[in-house]
Amino acid sequence: MIHLTLKRAPTVPLEAEQLAPHVLSKLSHDEVCGLPIYHGKRCYRVDEFFDVDGQPSEQLQLTGDLNKVRWIGRGMTSGQIRVQGNVGMHLGAHMRGGEISVDGDAGDWVGAEMKNGTIRVAGNAGGQVGGGYRGSLSGMRNGNILIGGTAGLEIGLRMRRGTILVGGLVRDFAGLQMKGGTLVLLAGAELRAGAWMNRGTIVSLKPLPMMPTFRPSGPCDPTFVRIFARHLARMGVDLPLNGHYQRFTGDTCVPGQGEICIWDPNEA
Repeated sequence: MIHLTLKRAPTVPLEAEQLAPHVLSKLSHDEVCGLPIYHGKRCYRVDEFFDVDGQPSEQLQLTGDLNKVRWIGRGMTSGQIRVQGNVGMHLGAHMRGGEISVDGDAGDWVGAEMKNGTIRVAGNAGGQVGGGYRGSLSGMRNGNILIGGTAGLEIGLRMRRGTILVGGLVRDFAGLQMKGGTLVLLAGAELRAGAWMNRGTIVSLKPLPMMPTFRPSGPCDPTFVRIFARHLARMGVDLPLNGHYQRFTGDTCVPGQGEICIWDPNEA
């Protein structure tokens, strides 16, 4: 395992996109220490900000106050990253495989435009989780993002496939312009969930303030939910997803063919 410990908190964002297992596993200890990272517009060596321990491996552990450290795991294809503490923006962006786990909180754009792999954040996350960057037509295309706490604005923005699960309350515009995939909200969301969604599914275990452009289609007991619960169980997530749901379709102003399923505990 390669273990990186932050020596000092950066005063401005530290761009550390080289810190990914598929990059570090092919390098010697000295080569890892000499990799370039950017503190603002200035280029530094990795060992100017991190103590580097361990042997070349596809397992990477980072420790310290990483709130301003961005792009960790960018484009990673395999291996594992564990962050002990909080981490900054763009964690696992463009990820293609492997697994990332964070003991604390994460910033905006977790798993942005990822194509495969799994990201687990024990704490809270910022906005645009699994989303597409401004000007991009698609967000995440596959993979899993599990957030234990709350999440910010526009999670699942233009997501095409994959799964996002959030344990805490989600802010406005969850599933904005969704094109596919599944968004699971254990504690519900604020306003405008599913706005302009084309396809995909939002499952909420709490009531949502529905927009008038979603049409109720009555109670349902969707088979896919039971299958999906087994999929989550394989990742160690045990959820009470079985039971009856109130189903809404929309967003009719697009027009879209998405669906929002709200769990009805009285019928479970």
